[in-house]
Amino acid sequence: MKIVILDGYTLNPGDLDWAPLHLLGNVTVYDRSKEDEIVERAADAEIILVNKVVLSEKILDQLPNVKYIGVMATGFNNIDIAAAQKHNITVTNVKAYGPASVAQQTFALLLALVNHAELHSQSVFNGEWVSSPDFCYWKTPLTELAGKTMGLVGLGDIGSQVAKIALAFGMKVVAYRKNPAQTDNDDIKMVTLEALFKSSDVVSFHCPLTEETKNLINAERLSWMKPNAVILNTGRGPLINEADLAEALHNGSIAGAGLDVLSVEPPKPDNPLLSAPNCIITPHVAWASFEARKRLLQMVADNLEHFIAGNPKNIVS
Repeated sequence: MKIVILDGYTLNPGDLDWAPLHLLGNVTVYDRSKEDEIVERAADAEIILVNKVVLSEKILDQLPNVKYIGVMATGFNNIDIAAAQKHNITVTNVKAYGPASVAQQTFALLLALVNHAELHSQSVFNGEWVSSPDFCYWKTPLTELAGKTMGLVGLGDIGSQVAKIALAFGMKVVAYRKNPAQTDNDDIKMVTLEALFKSSDVVSFHCPLTEETKNLINAERLSWMKPNAVILNTGRGPLINEADLAEALHNGSIAGAGLDVLSVEPPKPDNPLLSAPNCIITPHVAWASFEARKRLLQMVADNLEHFIAGNPKNIVS
């Protein structure tokens, strides 16, 4: 069985072993594939594995041999599911491979906003401590998290992991989700979305991207927030109206933002958040710890093995 991986570099830049997939067929790995390269590279493939490569109806119409598309990620909006169904192609994705890593990055962003460790370290290496008249100094206000309120939009695997860390920091936790059912954790209070925005010192997003959640963070909801509050997004970029968030940061109506995702990735040079004050942006790395990627690769192989055995799982098509 011929297996073609069209964009393998992000998952495995060389520190992982493709061996679990080699056990299942003849594997060809391309680090990256441009749109005009896909059909030629995958022409004889029965199995295609992708992370972010877009497989449109136009492309799938030219790949009659494909029986299975394995998305090496959770999100699958890069696959034309209707076209896959038309061609009887099974599409699967991978869930819950990195809640711990994403939660860790969420707090890395938060701590960067409230402790500014990198800023102060750089000032030391720039000679500012050597020349300081005092035994210590701080270049920006420092904020203690204990007693502050963490508001979680979404309370799935990742949101629940973030809640555990927030509680360990001594924070209060409130949460909102589409299903308003209470959690089994008495330390988490379920609230309305408006109440969450108005009461939280930190608002962190862990919900899926849908038509309903697109631009969830907009000018109106930003206006509900405390001026000392910060926003964190390790979910999906389009949850945020980026122009509205940039404006809120420029006018100081909120204190800061820590983002691992943007609406277009890589971003365009004119993305307003690239010039916004008090905004930390990382290049979509929350999922990318070695441990999470190793789990992801094994789960991709497991999905494919189940398909080959005639018992597919994690089907999204």
